[in-house]
Parts: sequence; C-alpha cells; structure tokens
Amino acid sequence: MNAFEEQDYHKRFDRQLWRKMLIFIRPFRQRLLILGMFMLALAGVDAVFPLMSKYAVDHFIVPGNLEGLGYFALVFAGLIIIQCINIYFFIALAGRIETGLTYEIRKQGFEHLQRLSLNYYGRTPVGWLMARMTSDCQRLGEFISWGLVDSVWGTSLMVLTASIMLVLNLRLALITLTVVPLLVIISIYFQKKILHSFRLVRKTNSRITGSFNEGIAGAKTTKTLVRERDNLLEFQELSGKMYTSSVQAAVFSSLFLPVVLFLGSIGTGLALWQGGGGVISGVVTYGTLVAFISYSVQFFEPLWELARVFAELQNAQASAERVFSMLEEKPEISDPPEIMALYGDVLKEDRRDGTGLQGSISFRNVTFGYKADEKVLENFNLEVKAGETIALVGETGSGKSTIVNLACRFYEPEAGEILVDGIEYRQRSLLWLQSNLGYVLQSPHLFSGTIADNIRYGRLTAGAEEIEAAARLVNAHEFIMLQEKGYDTEVGEGGSLLSTGQKQLISFARAVVANPRIFVLDEATSSVDTETERMIQDAIHQVLKNRTSFIIAHRLSTIRAADRILVIRHGRIEEEGSHQELLRQQGYYYRMYTHQFLQEREEGLIEAETG
Repeated sequence: MNAFEEQDYHKRFDRQLWRKMLIFIRPFRQRLLILGMFMLALAGVDAVFPLMSKYAVDHFIVPGNLEGLGYFALVFAGLIIIQCINIYFFIALAGRIETGLTYEIRKQGFEHLQRLSLNYYGRTPVGWLMARMTSDCQRLGEFISWGLVDSVWGTSLMVLTASIMLVLNLRLALITLTVVPLLVIISIYFQKKILHSFRLVRKTNSRITGSFNEGIAGAKTTKTLVRERDNLLEFQELSGKMYTSSVQAAVFSSLFLPVVLFLGSIGTGLALWQGGGGVISGVVTYGTLVAFISYSVQFFEPLWELARVFAELQNAQASAERVFSMLEEKPEISDPPEIMALYGDVLKEDRRDGTGLQGSISFRNVTFGYKADEKVLENFNLEVKAGETIALVGETGSGKSTIVNLACRFYEPEAGEILVDGIEYRQRSLLWLQSNLGYVLQSPHLFSGTIADNIRYGRLTAGAEEIEAAARLVNAHEFIMLQEKGYDTEVGEGGSLLSTGQKQLISFARAVVANPRIFVLDEATSSVDTETERMIQDAIHQVLKNRTSFIIAHRLSTIRAADRILVIRHGRIEEEGSHQELLRQQGYYYRMYTHQFLQEREEGLIEAETG
C-alpha cells in the first residue's frame, strides 16, 4: 500500500465496539458506580420538587392556610442542601473519571504503538496517529464520564417522573406521553444522519492534523520551493471539507434538539389543556395541575439532555472506531506466544534468557519484498562471522538496507531463514537480538533533553562516567565541553540546536554506550563535513573491534578497512572481497572507486585553488 487509506465505518450503533471500551472502564467501575448513585439521588430529589409544589398549592395557597409552613420550608431547604452536595460530588467525581479514562486510553495506545513494526510507521501518517492519541482519546474520556452523568440522571428522572404522573392521574399522564413514540422514530432518523456527519468530521480531522505535521516538519523545504501559497490552498481544501462536515453535523444536531423541545411543548400543552378542564370540573386539584405541568416540562427536559448525549454518542463512536482501529493493528513482526512467555517483550522485559549473543549471522535462501509483487531479495545467501565487519555498497534500491533490516529483524523473510549464532532468529526473542544492536542512521534523531540524556538513551542505567567514556571514544567529548553547559546542554526538538555532525557524534555515542554485539552504520558519514567524517572514521576503528558490524556507505573511502566488502546489485552479491582484492578484480567496485576518487580529488583541487 503506497498511500494511506483510512477505513470507512457504516454501523449506526456498534454494541461490540462499546463492549470493547470495558477494558478501559473496568478500573473505574467503582467510581462510576458511586457517580451513578449520586445521579440517582440527584434525579430523586428533582422528582420530589413538583410534589412539594403540589403540597404547597393544595395546603397553603388554595385554602389560604399558613399552618405548618415553617416545617415545609425546612424540608424544602434540606432538599436544596442535599442537591447542592450531590452536584458538588458528581462534578468532582466525573472530572476525575474523565481525566483518568483519557490517560488510560492514551497510555494503552502509546504502549501498543511501541510494539508495532516499522512497516506500520512507514505507511501510516503521523497526523493520523496524533489525532487518535489526542482529540479522539479526549473525546472518549469526556463522553464516558459526562455522558454517564446525563444518561443516568436523565433516564432515572424520566422513569420517576412518568411513574409519579401515572400515579397522580393515569388519564392525564397517558395523554401527556402520547408524543413519546414519535420521538423514538425521529431519534432513529437523526441517529443515522448525525453519525455519518461526525464520521466525516473525524476522518477529515486526521488529514488536517497530518497536514499540520507535514507543514511544520517540512517548513524549510516549503520555503526553498516557494510552496507557501500551494500549501495554503491544499490546507484550505482540507479545512473546507472539515467545515462542511462540521456544519452538516451541527445542523442535524441543532435540528434534533428543537424537535425534541417542540414535541415536549406539545406534551406540556396537552397536560395544561386536559388538566385545566379537570380543574374546572373539580376532578383535578390545582396542586395536581401545577405538579403535572412541572412534571411534563421535567419529563422532556432530561429527554432533551438525552438527545444531546445521543448526538455526542455519534461523535464518540466515530472517535472510538478510529482509536480501536489503531489498538487492534497487529504487529507484523512479533514473537510467538511461547517465546513471549519465556522472555517477555520490549515492554515487559524478562532477563531469564541469559544466553549471550556472539554475532554470527547466516542468510539461507532468503526471499523478501516490501510489496507482494516486487522482490528485493530472492534466494539470497550470506555468511557473516562473529566480529566481522561487512561493508555494503551499491546503487540506490539495490537491497543494501533491506539486508541490514532483515538481519536486525525489523522485517522478516518471506521465505528462507536467518540464523544468529546458528539458531533461526524467530526461535529467540526480539528483545534478545535488538537489545544487542547499535544502529547509527544517516539522519540521526535526538530527543528533547540534554546531551547526556540522549547518550543515556542507549542504556538508561549508564552513569556519568560511562556517558563521558562513550563520548570520548567517538571523539564527541571535545565539542560537548565547548558547549555552555557541557553534557547538560539542551539539544532542542530533534536536536535542532546542534549541527548535523554534532548530532551524528551524539547518536554514535548513544549506540556505543549500549555496548552492542552487532553494530550498523547506515550512511553514517554521508551528511557530515570532512572533519567530522575523519573523527567518526577514527572512532569506527575503535568501536567496531570484536563486534559484528554492517556498514552501508556511499563514500567508498570510509570502508577500506572492512573485512569484506559486498557489492550488491539487484538484490544479489555481484562482487565480494577486501578493498584491495576488489580493486585487483577491476570490476564494478573498481569503477565506482576510481570514479569517486577522481571526483573527490578534483573537488579537493578546486577547494585549494579557491581557498
């Protein structure tokens, strides 16, 4: 799949999806139960207030009697105090549940992302992931906590109100509630329309977040290509779609609520019409009529709230669908259950596998392709001895990085097998292999924090002396000490406060401090200046001693000391040998080397003349 295609959803209400939410709700079930009790108490007191009004009208106002009014006032004041306490506690508790739920969903989402394979990140936009982890998680936390508040309160108040109305006057209650079946039909219609609109909103929101991310990350490229206007037009198109979908969702939601209010008003009008006739005929007391009007309004008020919750449910389901589409993504590279039971995984580490890694690697008839119909390697064979330094050279797309990625088990072969220390590496844990890897990329990534923090990421238990030793070994100590705060200097987001060469040296030190048995240098010197390249070359000779290492290099001068150089073309080893052996063969490597040597010599002469 070249372009990311987000899944579309069509279910109006997905019970199975909401059952899955129980995994997040379970730790909060006690708090949710207490919250529900507060809401029941709140609804119970709300249902009592119209009865208090009925009593006041029938016992004090109509007969003009004030006897017992003081006790009545005390009871009424007591109910108000109870209601204030209920409101305080339910707001505080719902807020805590919202925060805790959002945290739990994000935590599990982040943990799951750590387990997913590299290929997932290669085909999934960063903006899509950011939208899932931020706005969608937040919306779910809000809905579950506050949606429960309104649902329990609204449902219980409606049941209590309807029950009291039926007890007070059966005929009047049935007339008032005749509009409820029509409300059910209208709700089903609006459910479909609102959910469809909110799904479009969430889908477009992911694309907008991705556009934001690309715009910020690619700001320099945008400036150099003068693409500001084009980017703006593309963003306006996306935001226009978001606007249209949002307006459509808002229109349906705003239509739904007035329809509920309108039908509620009809119910209240019916109660007033029939109740008024009853009062005139003496069948119904004034207090009962007042209570009925209050109850008819009170019955449809929570119905209005439930309609709002119902509209938010559609939005929350759209968010839940996308969060679970991320959480249910299966890692393409993972250990079988029996291996995980023995050795754990990258997040649940278990060091019972104390077998040391020596570093011999064997490719046996390995076939692999990133796409099903395009094979990068086919029946590929390679034997690497423990402690041997292997350099890989060749054209772009020839399969150099693929060989290394397979050796590191970032990907796994479609056919054939790869042995590490004589054992098929899928019979050992990912942790066993990858905790013994040191990987230095062409474009190193540093995390926000200090220089010391970034070196320590290689091994979190490393002390200050070990960090400094690693930095000295890769010739980074000198430039670090020239910084204002030395090892405590902040590197900025992505290492933006340092030069490319400085970032490369720090990433090299980070790999060294982990003391790996297998080292990979992927074009590690291609984007640095000549002086930094010389420093890295000096460090390489020290660091790679007695370690199995792979060096992918564009500058052939950097690999002359490799034990073996493999010329990779079209996924096959075309030539192999030491630097001197390949030069004597005068084949593809010889042509590459002499061409590059003449080019570098010419550039050196030009620099000398211009200098």
